[in-house]
This record gives sequence, C-alpha cells and structure tokens, in this order.
Amino acid sequence: MRFKITNFKKNIMNSKLIRELQTLIENEVISIEVAEKIEAYYNSKSPNQSNKLLTIFGVIGSLLVGLGIILVLAHNWDNFSRTIKSVLAFLPLLIGQIIVGYSLLKKKTKTWLESSGVFLFFAVGSSISLISQIYNIPGNFSSFLLTWFLLCVPLVYLLKSKVLFLLTLVFATVYSVDVGYNFSGIRKVPWMYLLTIAILLPKYLMLLKDEVVMNYTAILNWLIPLSAIIVFGAFINSSFMFELILYILLFGLLYNIGLLKKFNKIRLIKNGFLIIGSMGLVITLLLASSKSFWHKDLDIYNLQIKEIIIGFVLILSTVFIMPKNNFFNNKGYQKLFQLTSIIMLFIFIIHYLDITIAIILLNFTLLALGITTIKKGVDTINFTLLNYGFLIITALIITRFFDTNMSFVVRGLLFILVGVGFFSTNYLLAKKIKKDA
Repeated sequence: MRFKITNFKKNIMNSKLIRELQTLIENEVISIEVAEKIEAYYNSKSPNQSNKLLTIFGVIGSLLVGLGIILVLAHNWDNFSRTIKSVLAFLPLLIGQIIVGYSLLKKKTKTWLESSGVFLFFAVGSSISLISQIYNIPGNFSSFLLTWFLLCVPLVYLLKSKVLFLLTLVFATVYSVDVGYNFSGIRKVPWMYLLTIAILLPKYLMLLKDEVVMNYTAILNWLIPLSAIIVFGAFINSSFMFELILYILLFGLLYNIGLLKKFNKIRLIKNGFLIIGSMGLVITLLLASSKSFWHKDLDIYNLQIKEIIIGFVLILSTVFIMPKNNFFNNKGYQKLFQLTSIIMLFIFIIHYLDITIAIILLNFTLLALGITTIKKGVDTINFTLLNYGFLIITALIITRFFDTNMSFVVRGLLFILVGVGFFSTNYLLAKKIKKDA
C-alpha cells in the first residue's frame, strides 16, 4: 500500500523525506498514521524556518540600505551647505523612527521589527557622527560609542529585538576595550559596561527561560562569557600573578554558571559558559604551574581595594552558585572543575609557606583534572571528554618539558606513554561501541 504525501510533494526541499517515509512504510517500519503525524510536524515547522530566513535577509537588507545612503552622502558631502548637511544628518534618524513607529503601531511581524530596529540603530550612530563633524563638537571614539549604544539600549526591549541585543553587547565590549586598555590615550575603568550588562541581563534571562534551545540563545551563551573575559582585564591593574589568579576565579565562576539547570536542556556545544570556563581554567592553571610564576614578588598590602573587592565578589558568586548547579550530587571531573578556583586560593596561601609544595599541588590538580576527565569519557563512552582529558595531560607534560631538568629520555618516554594511552583508549572505546551496536 503506497502512501502519498501531497503537501510534501509541493515542497522540493522535502523530497528526500518523502522517499524515506515511503521506504519506511513499504518495509513496515512505521504505519501510515505515524507518517501523517511526521508530515503534520514538518509542515508546522516550515513556516518558522521561512520566517527566520526572512528576518535574516531583512536585517541584511537594512544594513545594505544604510551603508548605501552613507556612501551616496559621503560622495557629495563637500558640495552641501551646513544647513543641508544638518538636515541630511537627521534624515536617516527620522526615517528610522517613522519605520519603527509604523512597525509597532501596526503590530508588524518580527522581520519588520528587527529590520527597522537595525536601521534605526545605525541611523543613530550616523547622525551623532555627522552632527559632531558638521559643528566640530569635541569628543573621542569611546564617548561616541558610549552615547550611541546607550541611546539604543531601550530599543532592545521596545522592539524585543535579538539583533539589537547582539549589537549592543558588541559595541559595549568595543567601548570597554578602547577605554580600559588605554587605546584612547587615558586608561579608565569602563563602569558603563556593567550598567549595560545589567540592563541586558533581564532580556537574556527571559531567553534562557523561553528559548534556551534556540540557536540565537546559544550564540549569546558564547558571546557573553567571551565579552566578560575580554573586558575583565580593563577592571584590574595589578601584578601579573594576582591578575592571573583573578582570571582563574572568573573562569571558575563561568564553569559553575554553565552547570546550572537551565543549561541541562542544551547540547554541550551550545554551552559556551561551560566550555570557555573549563578551557580557561586549564590554560590559566598551566600558566601558573611554572616555577617562574611563583617566584615573582607580590605584596598583598599594595593591592588596590578594587582588585580585592573583585576577588571577593568572584569567590562569593561561585560559592553562591555551587548549590544551585547540583554540586553535592556531581562526581568526578565536574566536581573537581567546580572546586578548581577555590583550590587555587588555598595553593596561593600555601605558596607563602613553601613555594615547592604549592607548585606540586598545582601540578597534581592539573593531573587529576586530566585523569578524571579521561575516566568520565571512558565511563560514558564520550570521545570528546576522553580526548580532552588526554590533551590536558599532554599540555601538562609539554609545559614541564621546558622548566624541568628531566633527561630527554624521560621526556620521550612520557610522550610515548601518553601517545600509546591516547591511541589504545580511543581504539578500545570505538571497539566497544561497535560491539554494543
């Protein structure tokens, strides 16, 4: 008995699915009723896919239109009087506001809201820059960016715009880097970045609640911790030793955030907090595991109160989050990663008593992270965790390769052992999977 899916045949993109369904029915794998349910499911999904594409093309179209207008005006700019220049400077802003108002009043689709919001966002920036140029208003790049994205932050909530959320986050990060890393000539702490994040945070929490599995939320799961890491250095100005310890505390906090229940529903690749936190901990611990790191002088009495407060905030935040991410029920490598930043604090205290003991404890911590990760990968038949654990151990051996007096024979044997373990474990695990299948 042949099953005809008429609605699917109207869509060329679903031709492969049609053939598969027909094959499954002929081989009595599924019934016609099940095939009809599959048809209904994919028919309900297809409009959403087209809406997403339409939104993306709408945003790109708005960007191209805005750039085109700017290029046309720039070509003839010197031929205009100051009055005409002022009118032209405000014209894109006026058009953008009209389109946004029309989209809101007429309750237009998401495509309209996103496209009009992006157009207005760049219209604000162009108007600010043009008016400043026409009337020679003094200012620098950082103040221009700050005025720009703060004026546009309300649009994120007014239009419920995801693209504007991304743009605001990116521009706030660029502003903080320019101010905090002395690219503008005077280094300042970018406190307005914290204000911007505080404004955007409720929107992000709503996305985690309602759209945690969506790809857009996954992008934010990566961009937010990356932005925090980039900007974090602008808030601290201490010795390299203490700054690295603060970064270890930050990565520990990010890892613990990534283990919250909200992220349990998504795949690992979409959990930027967890991946960035884990890799950041390993890299910073490797940097801190060398002898030269601990032999640098650090007078805790000369530390700025700002750095000390930041350290306490990171520690308290990590301790506060731990009970909320199933810490007491976690085992093995996850619990060890969760505790790594706290362990680092104890090692830091111990180094004042004996530097050698502190270095040994830190190296054993890294070794334990690698071994427990490998064990978890074997137990769960997870090649990603298995190879990640081997990479940690390999990186530890390479690091010790340059700051120890071991003979080349011993170093070579260590690499051989890790290589054999790496190959044999992957081979045995693959063989086990094949046998179970």
